[in-house]
Formats: sequence, C-alpha cells, structure tokens
Amino acid sequence: MDLLITNNPLAETELKDMFTIEFLETDLSGVLTHVRDLIHKGHRLLTHPLMGSVKPNESPYKSVLITSKTAETDAHSVSIIEECIQNVKKFSPKNIPEQYFNDLQMVDLSLIRTAIN
Repeated sequence: MDLLITNNPLAETELKDMFTIEFLETDLSGVLTHVRDLIHKGHRLLTHPLMGSVKPNESPYKSVLITSKTAETDAHSVSIIEECIQNVKKFSPKNIPEQYFNDLQMVDLSLIRTAIN
C-alpha cells in the first residue's frame, strides 16, 4: 500500500482505506520537508507535490502520495521536491480565515483523488 503524507484531516479520514496515512500537524512547508526526507531515504514521488493551480500560499493543506517501499534514491523525485520547496519559499504566507479551512481541505482532497484516478 502506498503512503499518503498529509496535513489535511479530511484526506486522512476519506483515504484511510486506500493508503497508509502519515498525518502531520504542520504547515505546507513542513509536509514538503518531511516528504523530501522520506525521498532521501528511498521513497519515490507518485504525485506532484504542487499539482493543481492552487498557489502555495493559498492553502495550508497538502497531500502527497509516495511509494511505501524504498529503493535507491530517485534523483527525479529529489529534483521535484527540492524545486517545490524553493517555490513555496517564494510566496509570503497569507492569513487565511478559518471559515475557509473546510473548503480548502476539500480542494486538496479533490486534487489528490484526481491524481489517484
């Protein structure tokens, strides 16, 4: 079973039967940094960390699917995750009102479901 790294409580709940879930209580940058660390341990990206047209500062939620099995470090996955981390650093965080959190969780869930299909 593949591994879903997420800080989205809705994705954790909705996808728990499909994937091994690693839920993180962190921001977008923390999710990407954790994914990078796992890639350096031999996991490989299965979904692009910044898929969709949501800018990194427009949502605090992120779900990334990686392989559960490890192998030799995948240079392509390392390159992608490092580029994503640099892109996130370019954007100043927005103060997003809490009333939008449920909608943003749904957007992230929709993006990861689309990638899965």
